[in-house]
Amino acid sequence: MTSADPAVLVLEDGTRYTGRAYGARGRTLGEAVFTTGMTGYQETLTDPSYAGQIVVQTAPHIGNTGVNDEDLESRRIWVAGYVVRDPSRVVSNFRATRSLDDDLVKDGIVGISGIDTRALTRRIREVGALRAGVFSGEDAKLDPEEQLAAVRAGRDMRGLNLSGEVSVSETQVTPAVVAEGETSLGALAVLDLGVKQATVNRLSERGFDVHVMPQSSTLAEVLAIDPVAVFYSNGPGDPAASQTHVELLQGVLSEGLPFFGICFGNQLLGRALGFGTYKLPFGHRGINQPVLDKATGRVEITSQNHGFAVDAPVEGVHDSPAGFGRVEVSHVGLNDQVVEGLRALDIPAFSVQYHPEAAAGPHDSDYLFDRFRELVLAHQASQGAQQ
Repeated sequence: MTSADPAVLVLEDGTRYTGRAYGARGRTLGEAVFTTGMTGYQETLTDPSYAGQIVVQTAPHIGNTGVNDEDLESRRIWVAGYVVRDPSRVVSNFRATRSLDDDLVKDGIVGISGIDTRALTRRIREVGALRAGVFSGEDAKLDPEEQLAAVRAGRDMRGLNLSGEVSVSETQVTPAVVAEGETSLGALAVLDLGVKQATVNRLSERGFDVHVMPQSSTLAEVLAIDPVAVFYSNGPGDPAASQTHVELLQGVLSEGLPFFGICFGNQLLGRALGFGTYKLPFGHRGINQPVLDKATGRVEITSQNHGFAVDAPVEGVHDSPAGFGRVEVSHVGLNDQVVEGLRALDIPAFSVQYHPEAAAGPHDSDYLFDRFRELVLAHQASQGAQQ
């Protein structure tokens, strides 16, 4: 819904964009990033990976299909702020139960509309992701120097651990979806670093009893559910600030449990194997990112949301610096040759940097959940043969 209330977006380099208030009124601070998806704004907003970020939609017209309770990826909207060019004045979709503006107001998300989002995106591409602030209503009338000082005093994503802000506080279990007469594969320990509901659904559909566990879980607590495998979810923050999760994963790998990680989980597997991570200039966000599967030569169009990446050699097989055997980069981003997947050759572990559950699409990478299931079945068969 459009508004006559003033609003201003301020970047830490002093750049200012004036527009109209959208969503809740007030002020918000975060890292300004852009996403190129032309659909799926509700899934984007409720993706916990976007915590701490002011999200700029490059698609100009947002909100026309409204929102509903079926497409939520988590319990609330997580973005720090929201920037759109033209919010829809009406909602026109048979599945909609309310407007996007309604949910933004309910969850206290301060946004801005009516600015040149193309110019803003070009600015971010030129200088990289920047700290920013959105000021609307009375806060839009503050002295510009006061607004800029508030932005520059905001948190930097480097060195920031946000897992505790988005994770569940106690374990939640989703039973396996199995055919009549069949049984589940067993308990799957999912470390909730910002997991999406679509991920839980895909895993339960592959026959796992999905135990979504708090990010503070210890190795003893993970092993206490007698898991057949472990999964690390997507999530926000700097992987270099998540050493406890790295140490937990190293314990999991030492136990010989199969492992699958996506997005943040890929970065943490990289660090657990002994590689480094680094911050990308403006990250990969959207549902149109091309990735090469090196094993098959197939190009997948993927859904991504990450500002950090694994620092590992793209070509060849290399020994894990942390002593977990041989490792290779399995997937590569075709836009900039960024590491998009890892595969351990001597232990049952792999990961990808993108989102194979991909709500609201694409679904090129859905096969990875089948690959994980096959990995677990093969591990169970080998364990049975040794007994």
